[in-house]
Amino acid sequence: MTNPSRSPGSGEDAPLRLPITGELDLHTFRPADLGELIPAYLGECASHGIGEVRVIHGKGTGTLRATVHALLRRSPLVASFRSGDEHSGSWGATIVTLKR
Repeated sequence: MTNPSRSPGSGEDAPLRLPITGELDLHTFRPADLGELIPAYLGECASHGIGEVRVIHGKGTGTLRATVHALLRRSPLVASFRSGDEHSGSWGATIVTLKR
């Protein structure tokens, strides 16, 4: 995966290196990229043996959360998901349990 920081002169379309930590903060990504980003990140987490993923989408108007939840419903990797609690971001984050 790719990291939200690009090296100087790498160009706008250069891949980003993103560490696979089980936490995905969507604030640095364009909503148009989520359809590829979220399934790819979940796949990488599964291949690294990470069973639970926190997706941070923020509270806002709820549009981004709805998009995330729609993508999670379609994913064959997802066993379940729920809103975060007071320690994991409340309704500004979604906790995803991946299938084993």
